[in-house]
Amino acid sequence: MSLTAMFNIQLALGYVAWLLCFGNYGWPRLRRMARTDAHRAIATLHCFRFFGLVFVIPGVVGADLPPVFASYAAYGDLATGLLALMALLTARMGSLFWFFVVAFNVVGTIDLLGDYFNAVRLGLPAMPGQLGSTYVIPIIYVPILMITHVAAFLLLARGSAGTAVDGG
Repeated sequence: MSLTAMFNIQLALGYVAWLLCFGNYGWPRLRRMARTDAHRAIATLHCFRFFGLVFVIPGVVGADLPPVFASYAAYGDLATGLLALMALLTARMGSLFWFFVVAFNVVGTIDLLGDYFNAVRLGLPAMPGQLGSTYVIPIIYVPILMITHVAAFLLLARGSAGTAVDGG
């Protein structure tokens, strides 16, 4: 089996596993939570995206990891993580909180879609060894990040209808 096939199978299985987990445990609970609390929970997961900076640390990733991929992924994750942290810090500030919720979800989704685009364009699935120890990020971490971005957009689109009284 080719390296590309193995990478893509693992990525797909990461999505399947997280969709099953999130669908059974995360989504039912988020839907019942107060709107602000649900978005705070999602922001809490995303505030750890500063971890993506490892893509630009020499020795953590292979020397042949395309710099375009590495820097886009690293700084896109950093921006998303900082916006998520700002959402958490402004949770009691009404419209400022909602601004950061929308911002981190838009920036984060664009970042992940851009990472997928760059990875395919640069042939990254054929050279997964260049990811080094960061290999777990696209296989294990990225699927739940994308799933929770979609969940956040669904919750935002739904507004406060059908949710508990908003605490923020």
